[in-house]
Amino acid sequence: MCKVLLIDTNKKPLDPIHSAQARQLLRNQKASIFRRFPFTLILKESHPDSVVSVLRLKIDPGAATTGIALVNDATGEVVFAAELKHRGFAIRDSLTSRRQLRRSRRARITRYRQPRFLNRTRTLGWLAPSLQSRVDNIKTWVEKLRFFAPIGAITQELVRFDMQLMRNPDIQGKEYQQGTLAGFETREYLLEKWNRECAYCGVKNVPLQIEHIQPKAKGGSNSITNLSLSCEKCNIKKGTKDIKDFLKKEPTRLQKILSQARKPASDAAAVNTTRFALLEVLTTTGLPVETGSGGLTKFNRSQQNIPKSHWADAAAVGKSTPLLNIKGVKPLLVKANGHGSRQSCRTDKYGFPCRYVPRFKFVNGFQTGDIVKAVVPKGKKIGKYIGRIAVRTSGSFNISTASGLAQGISHKNCKHIHKKDGYEYGK
Repeated sequence: MCKVLLIDTNKKPLDPIHSAQARQLLRNQKASIFRRFPFTLILKESHPDSVVSVLRLKIDPGAATTGIALVNDATGEVVFAAELKHRGFAIRDSLTSRRQLRRSRRARITRYRQPRFLNRTRTLGWLAPSLQSRVDNIKTWVEKLRFFAPIGAITQELVRFDMQLMRNPDIQGKEYQQGTLAGFETREYLLEKWNRECAYCGVKNVPLQIEHIQPKAKGGSNSITNLSLSCEKCNIKKGTKDIKDFLKKEPTRLQKILSQARKPASDAAAVNTTRFALLEVLTTTGLPVETGSGGLTKFNRSQQNIPKSHWADAAAVGKSTPLLNIKGVKPLLVKANGHGSRQSCRTDKYGFPCRYVPRFKFVNGFQTGDIVKAVVPKGKKIGKYIGRIAVRTSGSFNISTASGLAQGISHKNCKHIHKKDGYEYGK
């Protein structure tokens, strides 16, 4: 199972420990909780001469979710795992909405300045905000884990999908045409593109085959835009029929398949665009950085019969992957929410101002988004509450708990568990 991260009183990272040992340290008052997410203990004495086992931080970057794992190369044990959900697509939608509003204002017959173009220069290595947020999220967690664990090396999945190989399957070169990894890139991409289900009947959790939408016998190519996934039954039934003849009684499904086949590889493009920017960020840590491909990741995971998941993919990244021990691993689920907006006035559905946001975010040391524990000893609200708070200038807070919303809890009864850091956590 995932171990508990441990640091000494001088904040030197030590070997992660078993949860039973962590409970014993807390019971004997030899350590205290330093951080809830990721769960970390701090000892009340220093251990400058203690020998620690160096861990490897492994990262599987994704467009929506990135897998993270800490692996002991000597034993193969996965001591920590996490799945980091990005907000890149939400940022993209917000920027699109803002752009549409600005264009609509300029299109009206009103007094408004003309748009100014080419009045800003972009720095070298500039990325769109939706892409930069993915790199920044991973960078933040690399720095967090380096502070809490003895990390000595990093492994990154650098090429998730080989776009050149998928577009031209006849490309020359022994690294593409020979060896046990041949075809893994294309299969992994198609599994994600078609949601791991048969394109013709929608069945899931069965062996799927790569199928030509336009049969090769009738001029179809091996291009990625002409490939889909099919169960064995549908593949045999379709044979060499034209897809329009095969699905002539199901026009809705036919249109869906044709549009999905032409759909641009936005997820693959997001990963491929940020891969070298992320590699540059990881290189600046000064640690040795190993890279691997998505095909190698899937090969490692398949060889060890490890179920598909983001954190398991991370643990299987790179040539250095040992025989993994994943028994009892429960990943920490992390969702990037950002730090709110700078909007100073809320509007109603008609666009008129209805509520102003306070200028100062902190109230009696608390801010909206903090995770607190509140113990109310008497009164109507008597009880114990744990959850995220929404602060009020009056000092009476609302707490979102697992059982519902608790309103009107005084700040005097609240104690910090985890301060707001722009992320939401779960198991």
